[in-house]
Amino acid sequence: MNSYHPKSLLNDLQYYITPPHDCSYLPDKSARMVFLDPAHKIDVVTLSELSRTGFRRSGDFVYRPECHLCRQCLSCRVPVSSFQMNSIQKKAWKRNQDLIMKIIPTHQANMQHYQLYERYINERHSDGDMFPPSFDQFEKFLVHSCSNSFFLELWKDDQLISVSTCDVLDDGISAVYTFFDPKESRRSLGVFAILKQIEYVQSIAQSYVYLGYWVPHSSKMNYKVQYSPFEFLLDGQWRRINRSLDAEEIQHLGDMLMTTLPSGWNDFIK
Repeated sequence: MNSYHPKSLLNDLQYYITPPHDCSYLPDKSARMVFLDPAHKIDVVTLSELSRTGFRRSGDFVYRPECHLCRQCLSCRVPVSSFQMNSIQKKAWKRNQDLIMKIIPTHQANMQHYQLYERYINERHSDGDMFPPSFDQFEKFLVHSCSNSFFLELWKDDQLISVSTCDVLDDGISAVYTFFDPKESRRSLGVFAILKQIEYVQSIAQSYVYLGYWVPHSSKMNYKVQYSPFEFLLDGQWRRINRSLDAEEIQHLGDMLMTTLPSGWNDFIK
């Protein structure tokens, strides 16, 4: 594997790039990842700067897609000071006012967290690359962290029904992964968990919830652009869109990300 140094303010760190492999988001596409040397011990400031340049954490790995002729993995974030719920989000918010939120460090994870994670993977993602779940996988993916991380928990009385793993950043938080009780589908817990993360960042007077990668041609990732306004990183610049996008607009942008951004998009991108 060859050493690789992307152009950024963090060139004093050591990076590597993977060989091409099957893309996790788009069928019949290959992908490559640039990742930070896992031997580096990074702090909140470093992880924050990496996040602002398009990196994301999974376990002890901090990575960024670096694919030939494809730019569809767009880092996205919600500017919480101007966020407005849409009608679906308002319903999810009202539906879950009986839940209590708690925040604990990820190193306090226990079997209750793992059992919820196990049920979630078995029932919601049995066709995914995290199936079958294991405690070792859970620890490496969501408990071990190269920086400061916490669980945002949602409780119904004495029952834990949702957990979001979040990284602390100097301008907000990064949403790493959320899992919840698959029997509580009517609650729209995935939506509500993001709304609680937005509320939490507002409460600590920070700026953003980073939602990971938005991939326009991947329908399962397009829920992220429903949190409006939202910002995405393109060609080293954060661009803002102040409204939700329809399916045709998302498809058009995805097509253009195989080449260049269409000029018409500048009409509503800051």
